[in-house]
Amino acid sequence: MYVHEFQAKQLLSGYGVPAPRGAVARTPEAARDAAREIGGDAWAVKAQILAGGRGKAGGVKIAESLDAVATKSRELLGSTLVTEQTGAAGRKVASVYIEERVAAARELYLAILVDRASGRVAFLTSAEGGEDIEAAVARDPARIDKLVIDPGVGPPGGPPGDPDDAGLRAAAADLGLDGAAAQAAVALMRGLYQAFLELDASLIEINPLALTETGELRAVDVKLNLDDNALFRHPELEALRDPDDLDPTEMEAARYEINYVKLDGDIGCMVNGAGLALATLDAIGRAGGAAADFMDVRPVATREQIATGFRLVLTNPKVKAILVNVFGGGILRCDTIAEGIAAAVRAHGLQVPLILRLAGTNMEIAKKTLIGQSVPVTFADDMAQAAELVVRAAKAGTARSGAA
Repeated sequence: MYVHEFQAKQLLSGYGVPAPRGAVARTPEAARDAAREIGGDAWAVKAQILAGGRGKAGGVKIAESLDAVATKSRELLGSTLVTEQTGAAGRKVASVYIEERVAAARELYLAILVDRASGRVAFLTSAEGGEDIEAAVARDPARIDKLVIDPGVGPPGGPPGDPDDAGLRAAAADLGLDGAAAQAAVALMRGLYQAFLELDASLIEINPLALTETGELRAVDVKLNLDDNALFRHPELEALRDPDDLDPTEMEAARYEINYVKLDGDIGCMVNGAGLALATLDAIGRAGGAAADFMDVRPVATREQIATGFRLVLTNPKVKAILVNVFGGGILRCDTIAEGIAAAVRAHGLQVPLILRLAGTNMEIAKKTLIGQSVPVTFADDMAQAAELVVRAAKAGTARSGAA
């Protein structure tokens, strides 16, 4: 789950993460009042959307008077901001964050995340932060340093998994800091580590982390991702979810415990298992197509949940063909999947080609179920064939639409 910048800063302030003074506003008048309350002679007006790349897209503006704060807030509020991460549709700006401007002598990069390669928590640091950090690292991966925290080893006399001072001091040195600034960075990283564990985060990113002209550290921009699977432990964090910034279909899928993300292609997908779902999307891409969604139904999904998932795929107007790629085993058998698909087709019809690749428990029963209920389906023997068939069907549908 993503949270807005202002929410992330509010949460992390309790862990000693130093951020500029700021306040959220939803009207130009409230923005002006917030700037007056914050004080100073210049402010940043920052669009609050759940996507990165706001600065390059014009979503962060500097105002040097209270009237300018109101004017720039009026320009952003209600607008649609398109960034590298939003896709072409963009995100509507419902609020802005008014923050005192920080005079940065240097911009640094600091993040803590789950390091999939090692299966541990790791800090990432760079002495060069800011908007172009991704491009800079792509050109030269050595610009990023990593400190992996071993969960079985801690500092002398400390609990296992607690980062030791030597490692944190080395990370501060990687940031190019020394003296009091390095000590502040060590304290900041300790606070981030505590926040990461207690909030069940998957990523906390500070970019830029500003070193001010007076030698202080300020978290100018913060990104905080929370682990959805741990939200049952944090109802107070679940309450931070912004319903206006979520796709309604994704929200409905979540209610039925279906992992669903809408994508930009025209091939609808239903798969059981996240790894198999990613492999299916790759297979579609290799065959020359593009998926309209990522859908992973749980291995304990019911017939009703399968029917709901298939309905969500059916009702996407972009979809020109559907691929269901499932492996029956354990609780979720192939015939359960077939019954759910048949129920959805009875209720909503099927206007696009359906390609089905089945493997595992009760595969033949599932095929007989679909045929017996007159569901128009093409069966594939393997994933590669299924991808080729569905891409061909989607392109044929596109050609027919163009001819019409």
